[in-house]
Amino acid sequence: MTDTATVDRGEWKRALDELTKEHEGELVTIELLDATYGATEEVERLPFVYANYDDRDDVVFVAVGGRTAKYPVVLRHMVWHPTEVDIATRDQVTAMRTVDRDGTATVVTFHPKVAIT
Repeated sequence: MTDTATVDRGEWKRALDELTKEHEGELVTIELLDATYGATEEVERLPFVYANYDDRDDVVFVAVGGRTAKYPVVLRHMVWHPTEVDIATRDQVTAMRTVDRDGTATVVTFHPKVAIT
């Protein structure tokens, strides 16, 4: 079962703060889906630090890495002038899709931590 929510613009900050609290430290993959260039993987399985919306500059930030010696640098992906933010969960996997005004979508997929038994 898939639970998808298109987030209202006025709720972007709150929704991304909540997403950060729920998924901080999980490994994420960031993909760009562009009509001209196709799908491009930008990040593969790096630790998620935060997602944030800056309404003054109209930009969504997604930050990864920067917390350990293995990943000492924070990398930030920016989506300028977003028009849509969606958050979906399916089979315990969460994904966030952000679409910019040119139609390019950024998809952040959260890979849940696996319990070792």
